[in-house]
Parts: sequence; C-alpha cells; structure tokens
Amino acid sequence: MKRQKSTIWITGASSGLGRSLALTLAARGNRVIATARNQTELEKLVELNANIAALPCDITDAMALQAAGKKILGIAPHLDQIILNAGSCEYLNFPRPDWTAVRRVMEINYFGTVNCVQMALPLLRQAINSRPHIVAIASQVTAAPFPRAEAYGASKSALQYFFESLRHDLAAEAIDITIVNPGFVDTPLTRKNDFPMPFLMDVDKAAKRIVKNIESRPLSYSFPLRLSAMLYLSKLLPQLWQKMVAPKTDYTKVESKRGAGK
Repeated sequence: MKRQKSTIWITGASSGLGRSLALTLAARGNRVIATARNQTELEKLVELNANIAALPCDITDAMALQAAGKKILGIAPHLDQIILNAGSCEYLNFPRPDWTAVRRVMEINYFGTVNCVQMALPLLRQAINSRPHIVAIASQVTAAPFPRAEAYGASKSALQYFFESLRHDLAAEAIDITIVNPGFVDTPLTRKNDFPMPFLMDVDKAAKRIVKNIESRPLSYSFPLRLSAMLYLSKLLPQLWQKMVAPKTDYTKVESKRGAGK
C-alpha cells in the first residue's frame, strides 16, 4: 500500500534541526510548510526542494501567527502534522545572571509554542484522510538539572507538562501528540555552548532518526539512549549528580571580594 503524503508545518525551520527535518520530510514527498523569522534562509530551503513552502513568522507574535494561519490555507486546506521545533537558549551566568533571560527564553520556547498550537488546531481538525499529529521538540535537559540551565530547562519542562496534559484533552478528537527529547545535536545553537556535550549527534542523522521514530506516533521519544542512561543517574543518586556537575566556585566569596555594588 502506497504511503499517503502529508502536509506538515515545521517551526524553527531556517537552521539546525528544523531545517534538516524540513528537507528530510520534503525529500519523502510530503508538502512542508517551513516557518522561521529568517526569510532569506527559508527561501534557500524552497530552492533546495519544491515541496517546501516558506512562511516567515515570529511565533511570539500571536497576531502575526494568526495571519500566518490564513496563509497556510492558501497553500493547503488542512494540516496533517505539525512539528513544533522553534526554540532559543540562554544561560544564567552566576554570580550576576541576567534574570531577564528567563522571560526571553520562556517567551519563545513555551509561550511561542503555545501560540502555534492555538493557531494550528483548527487546521489539524480539518484533516480528513489522516489522523492529525502534533510533534513537540523538547529536550533531554528535562531529565536532569544542569548548571546555568534554569531558563532553558524550565521552558522545556513546561512544554513537557503542557503537551502531556493536552494529550488527554485532545484524545476524544483522535489527535496524537508525540514529545521528542533530543540530546546534544550539532546545530548553530549548540555550537555556542562552552562545555562538553556527550554523545553529540550530527544534525541530519538526528533529523532522520526523529522522522523514522515518530512514524509510529509514540507518546515520547528520547535519544540517544546512552545519554538517557547517564541522566538517569541524577534521579538515582541526586547528591552524586550535584557533585559531578555543580560549579566549584563559591559565589558568596566572589561577591565578598568584589565588594557590594561593584
């Protein structure tokens, strides 16, 4: 039996994992609608595969996103699948973190993604010949606490709970939800990291792995398993985990040496 092609909307598609997912799914004959803020990069995607349509949009702008939803109707009458991949990462550097980073990261990773769900649900409900599918790209960071990751980890944990809860509310409508938890993937975002990234994976391999494993629509999919096993240590031996990953600097002493207000 020939597999039916799908209309798929992907956010954060201008670079990194989103870009590779768009190209991988388009190469399989699916109609891919690619969204990101960078219109130039989206147009390059269109040039690489005619099955990709560019839809520039900032997902943190709810009004602009609703307008984008109307544009999607000009491309396709419905959506079969959405892959909510757009995200950002900022770290809190102690002893003087930029606390506003928490709000910025949450605005994109959490609230921006919720905006996407609100816009896309009516389009998913219009799917006739397929069972709609929501794929949320979270992170394995939710499995363990990491230094400086307060903003990023909290945003991804919020996504986890949101979609786990949403799954129950959409069950009667036969809309499936899969939460994907990647480990470290080689992207422009992770290349900014200044710490070791165990089991770092090539972005194209990661995209192909995701595409293959979400076909069966599992409730969740985490990879690589070696990283999952390592992070399980944080639950099994939390004090040992803290000794392993916590910074050795005593920030109270650092502040004391610097003097108040300096």
